[in-house]
Amino acid sequence: MRTSLALSMAVAMLALSMLALSIVPAVADSAVILMYHRFGEDIYPSTNVRIEQFEAHIRELRDGPYTVLPVSEIAAALRSGKTLPDRTVGITVDDAYLSTYTEAWPRLKAAGFPFALFIATDAVDKRYAGMVDWDQIREMRAAGVEIGAHTGSHLHMPDNSPAANRAELQRSLKRFEEELGERPALFAYPYGEASLATRAIIGEFGFETAFGQHSGVAHGAGNLMYLPRFAMNENYSALEDFILRVNALPLAVSDISPRDSFINDRNPPLVGFTVDASIGSLGGLACYHSQFGKADLDILGTHRVEIRFSEPFRVGRTRLNCTKPAGKGRWRWFGMQYYTPP
Repeated sequence: MRTSLALSMAVAMLALSMLALSIVPAVADSAVILMYHRFGEDIYPSTNVRIEQFEAHIRELRDGPYTVLPVSEIAAALRSGKTLPDRTVGITVDDAYLSTYTEAWPRLKAAGFPFALFIATDAVDKRYAGMVDWDQIREMRAAGVEIGAHTGSHLHMPDNSPAANRAELQRSLKRFEEELGERPALFAYPYGEASLATRAIIGEFGFETAFGQHSGVAHGAGNLMYLPRFAMNENYSALEDFILRVNALPLAVSDISPRDSFINDRNPPLVGFTVDASIGSLGGLACYHSQFGKADLDILGTHRVEIRFSEPFRVGRTRLNCTKPAGKGRWRWFGMQYYTPP
């Protein structure tokens, strides 16, 4: 009887150890990265967060079990395999609207939170209304704000030729060198649109890390030249939605199809991916497409997932989000953004 009980306990302990091993990698080398655009500019709800929403986000990050790190530090850890604290969060802001300087920066600075600002240089050079200027950029940079590149004109890169994209980047990087004395190491794709050809060009220019706008959790096995970010706007910035995202874990996948998120030749594409075996059973996995809603999943074997759409993806950007319960109120998350040209 005692032998049987001891054996049962040993088996249970082994099972718990194996479970822990399957969970730790998904926690130890992952981070949620947030993306904002405007703050308190309520006439732009698709890219804006209201001030009360943003302040609630900051309070949650300050008072909750989170570690907010510079995105360059997060990227370096993912690249090297260095362990990150559970619930690591990075904050990014795209496009350098003036409300970043007047509303977001003072609040983030007061909370002691670092962030990265991605700048499309033409809008700053042309002194567009509602944008920061180079003096304000230098002031933020001197105070520790990370500055990233975002092209010159904020163009749709997949629609343009390689030569046009290279010229765009060269012009933008020249302006950074002239105004700041160096080139940024970080890049964010305008609109999050990143074809394979576009990503290859970004690699040519020596950027260390690049960011899209597809939802998901950045992790060590992911593509450092196309890291996901959760987009924050008025519609998705309620505190309960925010808490769901900053507590997310990666849904690690491989063999993603189509390989290129630029949908040009075959539309609709055959969408598929293989979930890492460490995730365990695919029970509870669900995927939602922004155009078609909840998708029917074909599970091949134990970990291969395929989705067959009956209608073409519409012109422009569409998204796929796949989630799976991870226990204790947390969710694993994998997302893709597709771009279909006119």
